[in-house]
Amino acid sequence: MVTIARMDEFDEIIDVRSGSEFLQDHLPGAGNHPVLDDEERARVGTLYKQVSPFDARKLGAVLVARNIARHIESSFADRPRDWHPLVYCWRGGQRSGAMAHVLRDIGWRVATLESGYQSYRRGVLAQLEILPGRFTFQVLCGATGSGKSRFLEALAAHGAQVLDLEQIARHRGSVLGSWPGEAQPSQKWFESQVWNTLRKFDPAHPVWIESESRKIGSIQVPTALLGSMRASSCLRVEPPIDERVRFLVGEYAHMLTEPAVLKDRLSQLAALQSREVMARWTALIDARAWEVLVRDLLENHYDPLYRRSMAKSYPSIDFSPVLRPRRLDPGSIAAHALELLDGKQPAALPANA
Repeated sequence: MVTIARMDEFDEIIDVRSGSEFLQDHLPGAGNHPVLDDEERARVGTLYKQVSPFDARKLGAVLVARNIARHIESSFADRPRDWHPLVYCWRGGQRSGAMAHVLRDIGWRVATLESGYQSYRRGVLAQLEILPGRFTFQVLCGATGSGKSRFLEALAAHGAQVLDLEQIARHRGSVLGSWPGEAQPSQKWFESQVWNTLRKFDPAHPVWIESESRKIGSIQVPTALLGSMRASSCLRVEPPIDERVRFLVGEYAHMLTEPAVLKDRLSQLAALQSREVMARWTALIDARAWEVLVRDLLENHYDPLYRRSMAKSYPSIDFSPVLRPRRLDPGSIAAHALELLDGKQPAALPANA
């Protein structure tokens, strides 16, 4: 048996848990090859409780043997003689043991994960308490529509170390922030991806990240990471409001094609806004006055909320350097990103310069 510290040593990682277990979270890069699927696990469990453990084990053995044979034929038949996989299940017990036994008998060098997924999960949580403190974060701050996520993409494309929490969370962090056609991942999966990204970074170089609230949609940002972010230096991104409006109309085009959905999402702000404001937003949606609506939302909701949040989370933000891009088109963002990495951008100027 091996620990997660050695997981990168293997040619392939095989998760033999059921599909629903795998969907909740799994080792990065693992493939799902269940020895019992969800329905089969339920059948075996019911038989165990209602008939006897002996009958349940007989049925389980038949199903496991059948599934392992199928996986070998359909997924592993072309693996070379020196193939070296890591196999794991929930706690390193019978399911991973059964798969590993058969694969070893074939002649492959198979290892199992000590204590299975449970030990992996404990390791991830422990590392998320430690890893953020090893890095210097460069936090991009900016109001809604400043293009922060696009700047992170451009920085990553130029080779910078980037931790894009909204990309991992599949959410932009506001009531309008859900990704079209995508549900958010589980909290466990989010934490696995954050850990897997951080562990590959070099502490000698900064990690670029976007300022975030404690929650991104339904996802909670790990406490130690949030603390490290808020203790780090900021770079304020402040494009003109007209450019922010233009940018947001393009970024949220999918939302503008569904006015009823947009109204429903904005109704969640009713507790924070007057009836008059809510009625005005509804009328602007009905009139398809998108640029007027976006400017109104920025000036009367998102910008004041941002200022309050940043004053609380980043007390020194008013003294942070400022980047003032005139345009937020891909070419301009890419050019600014390259200048930041080359040290040519006047980002060190004080905010009131």
